[in-house]
Amino acid sequence: MNNDNRVIVSGCGPVGAVMTLALVRKGIPVTLIEQLPDAAEDQRAATIHTPTVEMLVELGLEKEMFSDAPSGGMQAPLFHFRDRATGELIAVFDIGLLQGEVPYPYVVQWEQYKLVHAALSHIKSSGLGEIRFATKLIGLAQTADDVEATVSNAAGESEKLCGKYLIGADGGSSAVRRLAEIQFDGFTWPERFIKIGTSFDFGATGKGLCTRNYFFDPDEWLNLFKVKGYGPPGIWRGVLPVSESESDEEALSMTSIQRRLQRIHRKSGDYEIPYYALYAVHQRVAATFNKGRVLLAGDCAHVNNPIGGMGMNGGIHDAVNLAEKLAEVWFGRAEPTLLDRYTRQRRKAQVDYVQAQTIENKKKLEEKDPAIRRKHLDQLRRTSEDITLHKKFLYRSSLIDSLNSANAVE
Repeated sequence: MNNDNRVIVSGCGPVGAVMTLALVRKGIPVTLIEQLPDAAEDQRAATIHTPTVEMLVELGLEKEMFSDAPSGGMQAPLFHFRDRATGELIAVFDIGLLQGEVPYPYVVQWEQYKLVHAALSHIKSSGLGEIRFATKLIGLAQTADDVEATVSNAAGESEKLCGKYLIGADGGSSAVRRLAEIQFDGFTWPERFIKIGTSFDFGATGKGLCTRNYFFDPDEWLNLFKVKGYGPPGIWRGVLPVSESESDEEALSMTSIQRRLQRIHRKSGDYEIPYYALYAVHQRVAATFNKGRVLLAGDCAHVNNPIGGMGMNGGIHDAVNLAEKLAEVWFGRAEPTLLDRYTRQRRKAQVDYVQAQTIENKKKLEEKDPAIRRKHLDQLRRTSEDITLHKKFLYRSSLIDSLNSANAVE
């Protein structure tokens, strides 16, 4: 690989891996760097929305995504909204109603680390992708023609990597964004979120749960989803809020974790818990997604609360959009100003759709005023029962509207 004639991608999460795969598919050499010694087994995102499923199929990941093995995903056309206090089923939405309108009328529950490993296999076999773990970005400089990334390598030595572009896909605390001095405006929610995984099968409790469930509750809302995990019986993931008054130590104590799970379903004995994590939640968007030869994608460019499963999907949409435009510039078919359009399109998708929708999702799930809460529930039920409104809701919640609106921006 020519040491200078390449793109450098920083961050080997799902967005960085898809970004790299999309570029090598277009014939562009890439060096993917990651500060960890290997791809992280991160248990955060798992929902692949219908337009994202189509993108991953086009990138050649169909076999892995639809595999019956534990490494593959689970098709999930249905999602429920419930009142947690009463157990009432408020609304059922069925993406299958979009059959004939979209190629894949369902989401795929596919943990992000499985997506990353699938993408890395294709990158390695491409002949155009170099993957360097234990390589941390510590500095960058750029000219009109090149970008230079200073890294600390696996041997602990400082090293300079040169390329034509540097793409930051290194998460919400991005070194790329910080070193490029790009503002990251927005706010942090006062409460934290806790994610708890259990091998207990909530689907066998007789409560009629589907693969994806959202529970309204003014005291402790809940998202409850199923993934394959490491094989049968799979893993159920609960995401819940942790108030400001509860310390990290209290929230992460096994007493607190078991209490939260017992409130979902009372059973004898403790729940088996393969993993759990507590994290701060932000709503932020970078001032620009391109600055000279530095580009941002995924959480590096925007972060949001996870209610609705829009963060990773929006990042993958960034990666596919950017790969298309960068290939046009790379092979001389377009001027570099085309990358300004990338910012205009993907910032619009974030500001007008993802940020607005995820904030609205959270506020409705936690609404405390009984009258307003009842109004939300009744409106949601009416939406689900009217086929036109039902489909309109699906187009927005599945990020189809977001994608179409953004792609129309010149």
